[in-house]
Formats: sequence, structure tokens, C-alpha cells
Amino acid sequence: MNKKEKGNLSEFLARMMFCLKGYKIVEKNYVTGRGTTAGEIDFIAKRGKNIVFVEVKERKTMENALCAISSLQQKRIVNAAKLYLARHPQFLSYDVRFDAVFISNFKIKHIRNAFEEKI
Repeated sequence: MNKKEKGNLSEFLARMMFCLKGYKIVEKNYVTGRGTTAGEIDFIAKRGKNIVFVEVKERKTMENALCAISSLQQKRIVNAAKLYLARHPQFLSYDVRFDAVFISNFKIKHIRNAFEEKI
């Protein structure tokens, strides 16, 4: 399995985990901009009045996965989330959260509020 296929499988597993926890997936692979201004969110889920922007990382070891979201990537995710909310005003009253899902050898770790940002 190549890197892209592993990434796609990892994102699928993460989305299924969220569905099993009662979330509804509202977007997957949401992309804004191009080049250095681009932001991508692996998927966006909602449950009740919570909207969750989720980043998924798959690595050979869980330790490597846990260190895989850089501060620059966090900034891009936050900027993409702001744009998403501006384009989808029905979610403006929702509580916003940034979660991460780390996967290694089919072990899954879900971190709520993996990073925080005021929106």
C-alpha cells in the first residue's frame, strides 16, 4: 500500500470512528486556496451544537504520529476553518473544536481539542 492509499484508509477509519461516536460528517478533504496559502481539513464533523475540524495523521509509530502536526499546519487548518465558517453561516453559533486522530498499525488515538484557537 502506498502513502496516499494509507492516508486515505486512515482518514476513512477516523471518519468511521467519529460516526460510531454519533457525529455526522459534513465535509471531507475540505481545501481552500492554492500553494502556500492553501489550507486543508481532513474532515469536518458535527454533533449537537459542536462543529469539529479534524486532522488525521498516520505514521509507523504512535510517537511519530503524535508529533506530526506542525504549528504552521495548525495555522493553515485554523484559517481554513475560518473560511469554512464564513461560507457556512449555519454553523456560526456552534462551538468550534480542533481534534486530531493519530493512527499507527491500526491503533487509533483521538485527541479532543488537540490545539485551540479562538474563532
